[in-house]
Amino acid sequence: MFSPGGGQQQPPRQPEFDFDQILGRVRGLFGGSGGRFGGGNLGIIIAAVVALIIIIWAATGVYTISPGENAALRLFGAVQGDPVAEEGLHWWWPSPVGKKDVVLVTETRRMELGFRSNDAAVNTPFLEEALMISGDLNIVDVQMVVQYRINNLNDFLFNVDDPGETTRLIPEGQPDGRTLKDGAEAALRLVVGQRSIDDVLVRGREQVETDTRARLQAIMDSYVAGIEVISVQLQDVKAPEEVRDAFDDVLRGRQERETRINQALAYEADVIPRARGDAQRIIEDAEAFRQARIETAQGEAQRFEAVLDEYESSPEVTRQRLYLEALEQFLPNVSKIIVDPESESVLVLGQDGNIIPAPIGPSP
Repeated sequence: MFSPGGGQQQPPRQPEFDFDQILGRVRGLFGGSGGRFGGGNLGIIIAAVVALIIIIWAATGVYTISPGENAALRLFGAVQGDPVAEEGLHWWWPSPVGKKDVVLVTETRRMELGFRSNDAAVNTPFLEEALMISGDLNIVDVQMVVQYRINNLNDFLFNVDDPGETTRLIPEGQPDGRTLKDGAEAALRLVVGQRSIDDVLVRGREQVETDTRARLQAIMDSYVAGIEVISVQLQDVKAPEEVRDAFDDVLRGRQERETRINQALAYEADVIPRARGDAQRIIEDAEAFRQARIETAQGEAQRFEAVLDEYESSPEVTRQRLYLEALEQFLPNVSKIIVDPESESVLVLGQDGNIIPAPIGPSP
């Protein structure tokens, strides 16, 4: 800097600190207090103050673990054993000697891929994540939701140095930021790239979800990220905007085809059982008719054999009986009189089928 007169202005001199002078003032302060309280009492007071400070510092190490929470403990920056999962009050070395991280590990967390939602239920697409190529070289727009939870707190906090993700409010150092998102995107692109667009859009959605979850879990396990993938759900799977109308027409045609096939299958399921029932009924009626005819024929044969036996034992009586039965059959509802020249009586065959003998000639 330069002064208005043209000469160079000297910088202001910094005050000089005399360490001996400051130390003398501190000694004078404690000397005055010592004179007031006595030399022995001063040591006790200082010890009490130090002890109180230590007690307060140690009390800050008390912490609580609520249901579903785990605590990761560090001593001079080094992780100490497995996470503490027992509920209740615990104590650990306070800062700066030790540190503790109490995290809710049973909470089901959510990651969105290909879109971001807000409180108003409005989805904002992220095409750089959603657009991918299927196995038949078609472009498909896939939006997916990954549900996960922490299965090992130490691995989750200290094994992966993640840069975080501002769009999902994930801080640095947690693997459910870029690590989980990139792993999910890689797994989904690999699965979609091995299938046709029909499988992704319509037929194989469940299998795509299953395979993507398995591959994503394998990636997280390879990083020892302490993350368990609970489910992978495809939200909106569609063709790009430029060719969406054509794909929608194809999709509607396939849906109509599936509808017609289902209707045909339903008709088949309705007609075939009824036809089989009718066929079975006809078969049973024919079987019953066959059995009845057989039994009738057997009965007639047995009756004929019985008549034959009677005829062989009494031919005349049997012949006469057969003759009368034939007359009864040919002349029903008519009284018939049968005259035998060699007999002294006649036979009257009534309408009820009874044979009544009657004498010939006048009564004596």
